[in-house]
Amino acid sequence: MSDLEQQSDRFSEEEATPARKRPRPGERRLQILQTLASMLEQPGAERVTTAGLAAKIGVSEAALYRHFASKAQMFEGLIDFVDQSVIGLIRQVTDREPAGPQQASRIVALLLQFAEKNPGMSRVMIGDALVLEHERLQERINLLFDKIEAQLRQSLKDNTSATPTVDAQLSASLLVAFMQGRLQRFARSGFRRLPSEHLQAALARML
Repeated sequence: MSDLEQQSDRFSEEEATPARKRPRPGERRLQILQTLASMLEQPGAERVTTAGLAAKIGVSEAALYRHFASKAQMFEGLIDFVDQSVIGLIRQVTDREPAGPQQASRIVALLLQFAEKNPGMSRVMIGDALVLEHERLQERINLLFDKIEAQLRQSLKDNTSATPTVDAQLSASLLVAFMQGRLQRFARSGFRRLPSEHLQAALARML
């Protein structure tokens, strides 16, 4: 079960009750996002259309647009989930571990594990699912990786080095490129090549 699917647990008991036939607006929005994410998890999946999404849910396209103004807004809902999850995971690490290579390594590991657990989200994170969609969506993903790189620079800044800022920038850039490469391979292998494959050995070599 993906992290997004777990968000609907609080609704499960009520949904099992036949007394209410129509889901509340918040439930329907979540259902749409869950279904969109599940469609992105299909290896070799083509571009998701609103017609296909509506058919998968069993509603009309018009019903989708009662909850989202556009398909771009649906993808923004997924990006919001990714952004909140990533920032939350980073905060967990920075709150518990001091700055240094170990902190940076832990951040990279947790983010790749998140993508591994949520295959559809990995396609969002690399922009594969956003091809031919509104350009602002890719801009948001670029901004997310900028945030990750900024945190890694902070984690890796070693004031004992003669060039702490330059060294941290180079290492952070390398780690972000490594993450993006692992996510690309994961998606393009039909989710068979896991991002966590030999991860600790790879991170140890880089750091």
